[in-house]
Amino acid sequence: MAMEFADKLTALTRGVLGEDSPRFHAVNTGSRIRVSPISEAERVSRIPISIAGRSRLSLLACYYCCWDNASMFSATDQADLKLFYDKVPDPLIRFEYVRRSEDPPGAHIQVHAHRDEMAYLLRLADSGRPKQGLRRDRLPRLAEMHLPVGGHRMRPSLEDVLLFLKREFAIDTTDNWRTVIVEHLTDWRLTQLKSAVRDAPEAAAEVLRLLGYTVEPPKVGTQRQPRESVKLFWP
Repeated sequence: MAMEFADKLTALTRGVLGEDSPRFHAVNTGSRIRVSPISEAERVSRIPISIAGRSRLSLLACYYCCWDNASMFSATDQADLKLFYDKVPDPLIRFEYVRRSEDPPGAHIQVHAHRDEMAYLLRLADSGRPKQGLRRDRLPRLAEMHLPVGGHRMRPSLEDVLLFLKREFAIDTTDNWRTVIVEHLTDWRLTQLKSAVRDAPEAAAEVLRLLGYTVEPPKVGTQRQPRESVKLFWP
């Protein structure tokens, strides 16, 4: 399944950015499988992105896959999407996901920028993360903030990031880029919708009945997780 995921990501990036985009590979790292573009030196490599014919940005895309709680479906345990400007080592934006995280939110964005007012707010309180930052005697940075984005089920995908880059920076793409993104984005959102339905089948059944479908509860009940363990309801 990880190989299929790697092939799907390769088809997406090459379909949007061009055939020169590096291929994704699935590598067993022990307890998880890493899916990312890999260089000839077997290191995770960035995806080059050009604007007006010149390489201006690069995207590091790295996924770690595992089995879900029921050991029935492949799940993303961690995802790191980092946007870099040219050869600058610090990223501009990080789109991240950590499957077991509630605080900070599992799906979040971190922006590497600076605003004096935000830095002030990040050290104003005498509790929580502001207090922790003061204890470590660290200068406040906007990148410390974890901006929540859609929760565990409706988080942004690589397709969303590529679409963001096209809309905001007019990056160079193939002639067929929109068709490729729509196809992959539709598949991603339907997959996440199915995961959400597994988390809340009663709500799904209620909506289907309102639409005229006949929905019957299973004759043999399946063991359900307690509400506090269901990813759909995690902040």
